[in-house]
Amino acid sequence: QVQLVESGGGLVQAGGSLRLSCAASGRTFSSYIMGWFRQAPGKEREFVAAISGSGGRTYSADSVKGRFTISRDNAKNTVYLQMNSLKPEDTAVYYCAAQKLSLRVGLRSYDYDYWGQGTQVTVSS
Repeated sequence: QVQLVESGGGLVQAGGSLRLSCAASGRTFSSYIMGWFRQAPGKEREFVAAISGSGGRTYSADSVKGRFTISRDNAKNTVYLQMNSLKPEDTAVYYCAAQKLSLRVGLRSYDYDYWGQGTQVTVSS
């Protein structure tokens, strides 16, 4: 069982930056693939970024490529999402998720086994 707690959300102007953090419980953090998803009002939850257990492989959605960076610190049981050049369309609740170790890094919400409660990110124009 893994418990995930996100932090770092807030209100920012377009063009600004935020860094989201997700702290995980447990002693086997490095055995989980970690992902970030987001859900805007009236829309389905969508993939944002994912990172392998070692941090050696990362994946990003086309909509955030070049602007968002996912990273992890296994010593701190924490995964991060650095968001730069934010746009109003990035406004959503952002969720951290953990996938049990697999050969394939999941890009779909159903690939993930544990979820955080979400943190709101609002980008004003």
